Amino acid sequence: MNLILMGLPGAGKGTQAEKIVEKYDIPHISTGDMFRLAIKEGTALGKEAKSYMDKGELVPDEVTIGIVRERLSKPDCQKGFLLDGFPRTIAQAEALENLLTDMEESLDYVLHIDVPKEQLIERLTGRRICPTCGATYHVVFNPPKEDGKCDHDGSELIQREDDQPDTVRKRLEVNVEQSQPLLDFYQEKGYLVSFEGDKDINEVFQDIDQKLGELAE
Repeated sequence: MNLILMGLPGAGKGTQAEKIVEKYDIPHISTGDMFRLAIKEGTALGKEAKSYMDKGELVPDEVTIGIVRERLSKPDCQKGFLLDGFPRTIAQAEALENLLTDMEESLDYVLHIDVPKEQLIERLTGRRICPTCGATYHVVFNPPKEDGKCDHDGSELIQREDDQPDTVRKRLEVNVEQSQPLLDFYQEKGYLVSFEGDKDINEVFQDIDQKLGELAE
């Protein structure tokens, strides 16, 4: 099964990706992982991507698509793949469609984990970090034993700058602007399936699993 996973920061994509990969034995492929692998293997495209990254520049679409092609051609993708973080633009989505057509493949579903924005803000702003050992907590979902103190070393927990409410709101707004055209694109194509992500983690996976089970029938 050939899948794309979409969702705003805090929607729980990482958790669901782990569950999908474990159940269906397909690789979870993020953009960063693809670049790192191509660079590590020293492919021509990997070297080209690295030259842009070293200069702090965006890797051009044609290089990115080439790296996607290399990654999807590997043996572990024979049963399918779960793409995460790619495509990011309509141009990349169209290039991916052409690439899959060349490979005599096609997308099955674009899985969209949908969580109300206010709930995402609560999830993202509730994170607290121990400055000493790096342990992560959440004021609602994973609180420390003693309020504001690290369980491991008693340090005062801090809220990172990018977890402040104003920063989180801006980040979400940017993500909505970037992702909405893609969601519309895949909705028109008939690939998009949205899931309510504000439920228990296992319930969300049950919903996803039920939809993916249709592919196996």
